Amino acid sequence: MLLRLILFNGLLAGACAYALWRGRSDERLTATVCLAATLASFVLAAPSTQRYTSVEGGVLMVDVFTLGAFTYVALRSDRFWPLWISGLQLTTSVAHFLKAADPDLVPIAYAAAGRLWSYPILIILAVGTWRSSRRLRLQPIEAPA
Repeated sequence: MLLRLILFNGLLAGACAYALWRGRSDERLTATVCLAATLASFVLAAPSTQRYTSVEGGVLMVDVFTLGAFTYVALRSDRFWPLWISGLQLTTSVAHFLKAADPDLVPIAYAAAGRLWSYPILIILAVGTWRSSRRLRLQPIEAPA
């Protein structure tokens, strides 16, 4: 568990710092949402002895807000990567509804479904930032006519 925590926090810090440093508005907004959602999920999660035994109401609210923010970025962006992030966040959000539909869902399965997609979201953010930064570097700046 400690290794997973170190890996996630390292990926979160690295991807978000890179997006805030080199990204455009889409990347910076997505990084800010990732950081805020992680902090809010930590604060609003049930006590560790009760975590994932029933629907995590606080984490559900955070995930729905995060889905809305990622969808906002995807709808206003001229890039494709925000659609992937929004879709993965939708998958994360659906995990809560699966637990509500089947209260006997094993807590570890619920936890995995809710956490798993955070890793690819951060990787996509980092790759999207890198591609955007590279494209801006390689693209000649045109003077206004």
